[in-house]
Amino acid sequence: MKIGNSFFDTEKKSYIMGILNVTPDSFSDGGKWNDRDKALRHVEQMINEGMDILDVGGESTRPGYVRISESEEIERVCPIIQNIKSQFDIPVSLDTYKPEVAVEGIKAGADLINDIWGLKYDDRMGKVISDFGVACCLMHNKEKAEYSDFEKNLISELKESIDLAINAGIGKDRIILDPGVGFAKDVSENLKCISSIDEIKALGFPVLLGCSRKSVIGKVLDLPVDDRLEGTLATTAIGVLKGAAFIRVHDIKENRRAVDMALAIRNS
Repeated sequence: MKIGNSFFDTEKKSYIMGILNVTPDSFSDGGKWNDRDKALRHVEQMINEGMDILDVGGESTRPGYVRISESEEIERVCPIIQNIKSQFDIPVSLDTYKPEVAVEGIKAGADLINDIWGLKYDDRMGKVISDFGVACCLMHNKEKAEYSDFEKNLISELKESIDLAINAGIGKDRIILDPGVGFAKDVSENLKCISSIDEIKALGFPVLLGCSRKSVIGKVLDLPVDDRLEGTLATTAIGVLKGAAFIRVHDIKENRRAVDMALAIRNS
C-alpha cells in the first residue's frame, strides 16, 4: 500500500511505526516531546534507529484521559507535523478521531489518519479521509467492554469499521486494521487480540499492532511502565510471526531488531 510518497509491501514485510506524543499527559512519555527542538531531535534519532513511519498524537488516550478541544489539539500537532515534513522524508500518521483535527493535520502534511474509534466516533471522519485521499488505520474500540463472544465480536466490529470506510469512498488499498490492544478490553481479551492477528489479517487488510509499554504487559509481568521493553519485544515478535504489517512502538532500535529477526524466521 502507498502512504504518502512511500510504498509499503504489507504482505512480505513488517514496518516500525514510531510514537511521538506531543502531549503533557500520555501514559508513558507525557511531556517529553512538547518542545519542538527536542521533538525533532527525537524524530531524527528514531529514523536513524530504523523507524519507517511516524505516528504523531496530540491528545492522550490512556484510560481516564481528558478530552481536549479541537483547537488545542490542532495547535499541538500541526506545527510539529509541518516541521517534520519539512526536515525529514518520512510518512506521518496523525492519531486523532476528530474530523476538524484530521483536516488541519492533513493540510499540515499528515499522510495517514489513525482513528482510535474506527470511524465510529464521528460520521464525518470517513468523508474527510476519502476527500483527501489519505490512508487510514481503523482501530477496534467501544464505549463499554461488553462481549457475548470476544473473538467473534472483535471481528464483526472491525467489519463495521471497514463498511463505514468503504461506504465513505475510502479505497480498500488505503485501509489498515488495528485490534485495539488496551482499549475496552481486560487482560485476557488483550492477549486474545495479539493471538488473533492472523484472523484479523484474513479480513483482507494489513494489520497494525500497538502493544508498546501497555498495561497488559505490566499486569502480566507485574512491571511499571518504564520497565516493559522485554514484554513489548515479545508481542512484537509474535505479531510479526502472525503477519502484522505495522508495529507501533516507543523503542525503535530494539523493536527494529526484533522485527527483522521475526521476519527472517517467518520468511524462511
